Amino acid sequence: MSNQDQRPIADVMHKDFVSLRVDWTVQQALESLRGHAPQDRAVYLYVTDDQGLLSGVVPVRRMLAANPQDPLRGLMIARVAALPASATLHDAMEMFVLHRFLAMPVIDASRKLLGVVDVSAFTDEMLDHAERQQTDTLFETLGVRAEALKGAGPIRAFRGRFPWLLATIAGGTTCALLAGIFERTLQESIVLAFFLTLVLGLGESVAAQSMSVTVNELRGKRPGLRDLLASALRELGSVLLLGTAAGTISGLAAWAWHRHGLAAGVIGGAILASVVVAGLLGRLVPTLMHVLKLDPRVASGPVALALADLCTITIYLGIATLVLLR
Repeated sequence: MSNQDQRPIADVMHKDFVSLRVDWTVQQALESLRGHAPQDRAVYLYVTDDQGLLSGVVPVRRMLAANPQDPLRGLMIARVAALPASATLHDAMEMFVLHRFLAMPVIDASRKLLGVVDVSAFTDEMLDHAERQQTDTLFETLGVRAEALKGAGPIRAFRGRFPWLLATIAGGTTCALLAGIFERTLQESIVLAFFLTLVLGLGESVAAQSMSVTVNELRGKRPGLRDLLASALRELGSVLLLGTAAGTISGLAAWAWHRHGLAAGVIGGAILASVVVAGLLGRLVPTLMHVLKLDPRVASGPVALALADLCTITIYLGIATLVLLR
């Protein structure tokens, strides 16, 4: 839980709320509303007593349909969900999700009405918080902490970022060596070389997607073995569908281009297999980091992508060699 979540609710509540007296009639309440028209906010008509203590809330539709001489006491709903003044922003988020109101009153220990938190201002806070989390996740997936970049000099930034680039350099160099091993395969079917970049890109993309989903699931949690197995099975189903779709489209494109049915089938099948393996790596690597009590957000990014590249090119060229050079 971030420091932002622990901000007091008083920081986001407003005091220009609609408050009616419990001993008023409907006519008196309407006259008060005409003289103090509410601003552009979610409107609930809160009812207080002589001391300003929260007594209830009156639905607008119920008040408009009532007789002008009816007392508000008979129309109001006495049970009101309210936020204590000691609540934090995190507490308020949970209350809004639970009750699904457009606004909630804030009260002190004696139930005195202090202010109102409406959903418009509150949504801004949640969106800002979500945007910060997404930005942090994006940087951490690439092997960098966003906080480490703030105000960092060139040397400090280099030390924080370059070690993770070594994983990419190592993976790319190994991929080049593997391609050299399969040089004969590439010479026999030049169309394979044309689709090599596509295969690597698909593997990295699927691995990054799976890794992002896994990191978000692991955030602040300690899942058990059953939870991990269930999530792995869900991921397997997803990557099978992704691999089938990507492999089919790529295979059809290869066939339309070179009219080589066997090579097109190899490309489509290899993409299917490599996407499945890359997706499972994106799930496995951050989970393993989490089990080892390492930070899966930072440590898994470059490692998972490098492994995805190695497995992808091995599967792609390995299948092509077995099928085309037999």
